[in-house]
Amino acid sequence: MAVIGYARVSSAGQDLDLQAERLTEYGCDKIYQEKESGANADRKQLQEALEYLREGDTFVVFKLDRLARSITHLNKIAEELTARGITLVFIKEQIDFSTATGKLMFNMLGSFAQFERDLINDRTAEGRERARKQGKHLGRKGQPKEAVQHALKLLANREQNGLSVNAIAKTTGVPRASIYAEAKKLKSD
Repeated sequence: MAVIGYARVSSAGQDLDLQAERLTEYGCDKIYQEKESGANADRKQLQEALEYLREGDTFVVFKLDRLARSITHLNKIAEELTARGITLVFIKEQIDFSTATGKLMFNMLGSFAQFERDLINDRTAEGRERARKQGKHLGRKGQPKEAVQHALKLLANREQNGLSVNAIAKTTGVPRASIYAEAKKLKSD
């Protein structure tokens, strides 16, 4: 009967050390780790961990939100593990899914996490809509017209000035992709 751990962070800049340390302290025989968004249900290391588990094993995760981002996905994993005779444990929340109290806490915390995520998404959408109605620009700011025009002039005179597109981008501060896009617009006009 193995104790298998799973640690996850969302981006390459984040650190897995704390989770790995806590999983080791818990007594995990093997720890699967990855840097991948929780919104992605098809995470490679998670799938490998779930496939590795056998009846009687314990699957340990540091925090509830490290396993999944939606209550639906959390419940799906928990139900599959329970059906296979595998215990699910969350260290930080002190949830042991093998007990009735653990299952209750799991569902309550998962529901709160889903609710919080939905509220954040709603507020973000409302903020974008309000900004749109106020005529505010959403997304990345465009390059100053003067810089784009200068870049296009340099591009048009490349034979005389000998500048590459990379050199033009560095000189003007206009990204290569923007230079190409603007040049394409001029050709189509």
